[in-house]
Parts: sequence; C-alpha cells; structure tokens
Amino acid sequence: MSDTTEGSPSYSRTPRTTPTRYKDRATWEQEAIHAILDSAYICHLGFVVDGAPVVLPTIYARVGSRLYVHGSTGSRPMRSASGEQGMPVCVTVTQVDALVLTKSAFNHSVNFRSVVAHGTAHQVTDPQELDVALAALVDHAIPGRSSEVRPANAKELAATAVLRLELDEVSAKTRDDDASDDAEDADLPHWSGLIPVTTVHGTPVPHDDRTVPLPAHLRSYPR
Repeated sequence: MSDTTEGSPSYSRTPRTTPTRYKDRATWEQEAIHAILDSAYICHLGFVVDGAPVVLPTIYARVGSRLYVHGSTGSRPMRSASGEQGMPVCVTVTQVDALVLTKSAFNHSVNFRSVVAHGTAHQVTDPQELDVALAALVDHAIPGRSSEVRPANAKELAATAVLRLELDEVSAKTRDDDASDDAEDADLPHWSGLIPVTTVHGTPVPHDDRTVPLPAHLRSYPR
C-alpha cells in the first residue's frame, strides 16, 4: 500500500517500518527507497527455519514496486516459499558512505543509506514473470548484460529459483552528517572528521585471450 506525502508517492507507515530511535532519519518516500535499492548489489534475506532466525546474503533486483531475490531451488528459503502461503521475510540493503570519527569513542558513527522491507515472499513460478525477473537480476548490476549473453537453458532454470516480495511494508533510513563532538571535547587533542567510503569499479579483465571485443555495455561501465 502507498500514500502521498507532500506530493511525493510514499509507502504506508507501519509499526514495523517506524524506527524507535532517530525517527528524523527515516523516510517512506518511494523515490528515495528505490534509489537506495537500485544503488546496491547485495541484500540480506532474513527468515525463520524451525524456530531459529536465518539471514542469507544474495543478489536481488527491483522491478517497479517488487523485489526479486535470487536463490537455488534446493535452498531452505525457496522450499519454504514454494507454497501458496509463502514465507514471511525481512529484506535489508545497506550502503556505507563514510566512517564518522569523533574525539570520543562513544560518538563515532557511520554515514549510511539503508532499506528494510517486511512481507511475505513467494517463489516465482510463472514462466513469463520468471524471464523478467532473471533478466532484471542480471541487468541490475550490469545494465544491458542480459541481452548480450546466452539465456539459461532448461537444466539451469530447473536449478534456479527467484523469490518475489511486494514492496508494501518498507522504509529507508539514512545518516548524512558531519562528526559531532561534544562541547566539552572540543579542546581534546584528537582528530575528528569523515573518512569517505566508495565502491570503485576497475577496468574489465577478459577471461581468456580470445578476440571478443569489449561490448558497449561494458565500455560505459561503471554506471
């Protein structure tokens, strides 16, 4: 479900998506949430098996207000989500933008952008939707890549599963502030400030020496 906040489409707030601390850092705006999801590669998929929590890192892709999460047909989450009832999950994505160093150990922090999504995940079984999801998973990291490679064959498709999670109960939280020293620490002889953190993509390295030219979608990479 969604609503509109000051003219911007937003996801509805729920108790699970409303933080108890630093509420001013939270947002439910769809544009902000989608931007964070589109900027990362790895999510963490949380679920419960036999009464115990499990969190797995995996790749994902967003298509509209849906998340597609990659997995194996033999994995626990895919088996649990294969029925009509689906599987309750929590999906998180985090980007670290800076380490925040202060004159006191207590005030150290991290500048970050994060998304937390709750809901019931279902395994994608419709062949057409599965084609869309698999192409999105490839293109999420490397736009245009899915049209430049061999599609999955029947054996590969039988081993691959995708979870679908509707982005209904979701929020983002960010910190984008300078170091915050306490007034009584101002004269201490300790350095404070930010250490920026960025992801750097190197020049593509070919797998072998065959004369396959670098395709356009890689010449223009990184995004």
